Amino acid sequence: MQRGLLLVTTLLLSNLFTNTLYAGIQKNLFDGKTSIKDPIGLRDPFKRPITIKKRETYSKGGVYRKGRIFTNQKGIEGAPISNIRVVGILLGKERRALVRLRSGEKGTFMLREGMKLGPERAELKAILPGGIVVVEKIKNIYNQEEYLETVIPVTDQ
Repeated sequence: MQRGLLLVTTLLLSNLFTNTLYAGIQKNLFDGKTSIKDPIGLRDPFKRPITIKKRETYSKGGVYRKGRIFTNQKGIEGAPISNIRVVGILLGKERRALVRLRSGEKGTFMLREGMKLGPERAELKAILPGGIVVVEKIKNIYNQEEYLETVIPVTDQ
């Protein structure tokens, strides 16, 4: 009985001694190497990194570039949302909106759902019989992202 008690206490004391020894070594090993300065700024390691591609639209000698497509027709992508007016809606399997610019530029542009408009890259979310719904992503004063919906009704010339 005494031998068993002596064996158990010896094992417990040796285990306690090795744990304190390893804890001291581990503390010295990781000391100064694991301090995270900005833990909120770190990304989630289980999600893919978000890459934002800038769409290039520029003019060079009358040729406009929209992504990978070169064309000689000017687009509506850079026009502010406040300058857009809806003159017609095409309903059906794929809805389309006919828009013109208020600046007096001639020409009608055809928009479809999901297109990006304006310098803020607002997305055309819905085309309804009465107009279109455009959603912009903005940052408020607390640096939080908010969505701002704008409804542009159909107007006659």
